[in-house]
Amino acid sequence: MKFFRSPQATPYLLLLPAIVVILAVVLVPLLVSFWTSFTSYNLVRPDSLYNFVGLRNYRRLIGNDDFWWAFGRTVVFITIALNLEMLMGLGLALLVNRITWGQRTLRTIMMFPMMFSPILVGFQFKYLFNDSVGLVNNALFALNLIDKPIPWLVNGWLANFSIIVAEMWMSTSIFAILLMAGLLAMPKEPIEAAKVDGCNALQVFRHITLPFLMPFIWIAMTIRSLDVARAYDMVKIMTNGGPAGRTELIWTLMTRTGYQNSQMGMANAMGYISILLSIAFTIMFYRNLSKARVFMGGAQ
Repeated sequence: MKFFRSPQATPYLLLLPAIVVILAVVLVPLLVSFWTSFTSYNLVRPDSLYNFVGLRNYRRLIGNDDFWWAFGRTVVFITIALNLEMLMGLGLALLVNRITWGQRTLRTIMMFPMMFSPILVGFQFKYLFNDSVGLVNNALFALNLIDKPIPWLVNGWLANFSIIVAEMWMSTSIFAILLMAGLLAMPKEPIEAAKVDGCNALQVFRHITLPFLMPFIWIAMTIRSLDVARAYDMVKIMTNGGPAGRTELIWTLMTRTGYQNSQMGMANAMGYISILLSIAFTIMFYRNLSKARVFMGGAQ
């Protein structure tokens, strides 16, 4: 009790309400969901919350083809979306960086897509890619490029393509803004020296600009790999996992298992496996970030 009356206890007492809130809304639900992943918890049978079954849910997932298809599709989705967003964000940042007038206005406009709710973006692109009244098909008809509607959200391959396009539209600006910060922080002397030595624009980009931007690229990759779970909203709105499960990601499968099939224990087991997937991507990106910083002469 003497410690709590001392001045040293003041920071801890001020942080206590925030700590209590974090424990209530984060840690407790996390522990409960972790416990239920080892039970046969069913939403329509509340007493099953205490029916401990060990690793049965995880063993069933190992032999579940639907789960592994969704898991593999999720890995492919993250890989394609992140790389395309990085390439487009890099190109956009380089173009905006060359503009001398109105650059601040453009940087502000670039932030608009990331301000939209993923649900709203899902509805927007569901309308754009609608095979009957969608703007994409209507524009292609007007240009005489097609003679029958393209089933963007009905064909499995095209549906995945449409979702990736929606994700790229919403999140490319994150890469662009972070890479713009890198370009603004880059010293001009190495570039000027390279030009004096006769290097062309491609050589300057490859040997000076890109290595300097690599730490910013890996930071953006890490942030987006953790944030890409927002794609659940767009998948749910645009295709709801269809057609025939061709766009089912691990998050949509998890919610369908937990809330539609009421198998909350199984769904929470899927959730913790998806956490392992996020951790794996984060570790990979962090290692690449450390290598990029060492290459540029920074600390690990």
